[in-house]
Amino acid sequence: MFRNCEDCVNFRKVAVIGCGFVGSASAFSLMQSGLFSEMVLIDSDRAKAEGEALDISHGVAFAKPMKIYAGDYDDIKNASVVIITAGAAQKPGETRLDLVKKNIAIYKSILPEINKRDFKGILLIVSNPVDILTTVAVKLSGLPENRVIGSGTVLDTARLKYEIGSHLNVDSRSVHAFIIGEHGDSEIAAFSAANVSGIKLDDFCEMRGHFEHDKATAEIAARVKNSAYEIIAKKKATYYGIAMSVRRICEAIVRNERSILPVSSMMRGAYGIEGIALSMPAIVGSDGVETLVPLKLNADETARLQASAKVLKDILAQNEI
Repeated sequence: MFRNCEDCVNFRKVAVIGCGFVGSASAFSLMQSGLFSEMVLIDSDRAKAEGEALDISHGVAFAKPMKIYAGDYDDIKNASVVIITAGAAQKPGETRLDLVKKNIAIYKSILPEINKRDFKGILLIVSNPVDILTTVAVKLSGLPENRVIGSGTVLDTARLKYEIGSHLNVDSRSVHAFIIGEHGDSEIAAFSAANVSGIKLDDFCEMRGHFEHDKATAEIAARVKNSAYEIIAKKKATYYGIAMSVRRICEAIVRNERSILPVSSMMRGAYGIEGIALSMPAIVGSDGVETLVPLKLNADETARLQASAKVLKDILAQNEI
């Protein structure tokens, strides 16, 4: 898909729509990554986009050559990835699902503009509630489903690995586990499929002197689910973690890594779920989502996943698209 020509996707170009905390942090992280040589920032407040572009550009001398500028929707046509972070911020005490109406309205103004530009790259949805907005983006963008993905539970999964690693006093990169379902209150920590370097989680816990598995996993899952609320209560917003997640997803796309990441994508029958985007492990590469990776879930996890999907579908049904 990624060839350099006037009418083709420029795999070295990225666009970020929305220059709030998450958008600007993501742009900064992408500048440092060296993945791209061109980045356009788009915001309803043009001066904000110009300021962020100028500020981040001043760090290019410490990184790799990169053209960073404020632009408009015409600048996205040949980008390899368009990242949408635009939306209302989550306030203290507010759930991600509370943002639905406000952010669907914002997306109704953004997606038709993308649709007009014959965009051929990958659309990465980051705004919350990300699973619902990924579904909305599929319906309104006109793009193939595999090319519309959400940041999903990539950050939640990183938080889960961090918590398990801390509990066991091992490198979190050796932990293989996923948060699945909604990026939100109905998310599921798929502990039955978790392992540490190929050793089942319970067995590894016992090897490290931990035996109260149900209590420990419940506490870990609660800390992961409540992480964002805690951060928002303390510093009003969360943006560094998601910015690093955006960078990781972009790496998988532009390098065609075919990495397995729990991104949000449309469900078409897996686990009996149809017609809603959910965060599930998927092979991610230059064409977006190649295929979902089936996890062997226990009966309780499967039921909770289906319940998570129903929550999202019910919320979506209350909002006209």
